[in-house]
Amino acid sequence: MKSFELFPKRFGVTPYIFLVYLFMPLFHVIHSEKQSMAVMGYGLLLLFLVSYWSIYNSKEDTNIGWWLTIQMAVIVIFTLFYSPYNLLLGFFTSNFIGWFTNNKHFKWAVNLFIAVLVLCLGCIYFQNGISNILFLLPFLVVMIMSPFGIRHMNERMDLEQRLDVANEQIKALIKREERVRIARDLHDTLGHTLSLITLQSQVIQRVASHPDKVRVAAQEIETASRSALSQVRELVSDMRYSTIEEELAHAEQILTAGGVKLQVQLDRGLTELSPLQHHIAGLCFREASTNIVKHSNAANCTVQLYMGQGVCTMRIYDDGIGMVPTERGNGLKGMEERLSLIEGNLAIESGNGTCLVIAIPLVVKSEEAIV
Repeated sequence: MKSFELFPKRFGVTPYIFLVYLFMPLFHVIHSEKQSMAVMGYGLLLLFLVSYWSIYNSKEDTNIGWWLTIQMAVIVIFTLFYSPYNLLLGFFTSNFIGWFTNNKHFKWAVNLFIAVLVLCLGCIYFQNGISNILFLLPFLVVMIMSPFGIRHMNERMDLEQRLDVANEQIKALIKREERVRIARDLHDTLGHTLSLITLQSQVIQRVASHPDKVRVAAQEIETASRSALSQVRELVSDMRYSTIEEELAHAEQILTAGGVKLQVQLDRGLTELSPLQHHIAGLCFREASTNIVKHSNAANCTVQLYMGQGVCTMRIYDDGIGMVPTERGNGLKGMEERLSLIEGNLAIESGNGTCLVIAIPLVVKSEEAIV
């Protein structure tokens, strides 16, 4: 069962402390000369307390507006019929006006509040002269300014809450992205090596009657498994950057084991690529070579890598069965996602075989830029 709360817990003890200021109008009511005035005063105090409680428990601007109107009416009666100093109750109202979230409602409440203050000042002037007005004037200036300060503070607190929520969402997205990254890295690294081990195991089955060939294939499997272990360690230690040359060497192993002949044509300008670009381009080639062995039924694979017009272009061509350019599995999608990190792009050409075209923009370095 939900416990009863006089005021919402998020406000703490503040609503209870502010009730101390009601002792001033209560004092004037108690010392009223007429019993009818005292009864009316108690009724007004009760109505003021109801409005005070209702505003703290209201969630919509419309409800707050109605209760603030009642508060202003009570303040006018207390000021005109009991004591001019009861106008200081306006601090309650000025605080609540700052709670409006709607600009139109806020302006309406501020204008009404100013009109009420001017009305009370006019009546006080005719009843008591200028002395009381001069005493109340500094307080009235603070009252008029308070709604703007309170509203600004509430907007800032709301913004901070939204930032906290946004930060939590960002943390959740980072965790999800990290899981995706690890899955992609496992696919791009271990998938390649495990495919190589599978192919070498098939080779052993075909040459089971030739001990020498079995021994060589077994050694290759041992080498591949050690490579897989090393790759896992690299992933755990946030994985070092690999180079295109290293990935070409790894790819040659799996292509050769799959019966695919590899030809490589490299430009000498690979030093213009950053380590990150090297790493991503290498992983893309690793994924491409794995796909060629698994799906293409190709006999030959040609890799061309050249620089030109501020772009590094890698063409990976195989003479297999080809594919539908619009059909892209997780591997190709992973390549596109990785390339997007370095503003690269992937194109697929399919005819007599398949050609993957990877374009990576180069960072132009000039002496003028360094100076």
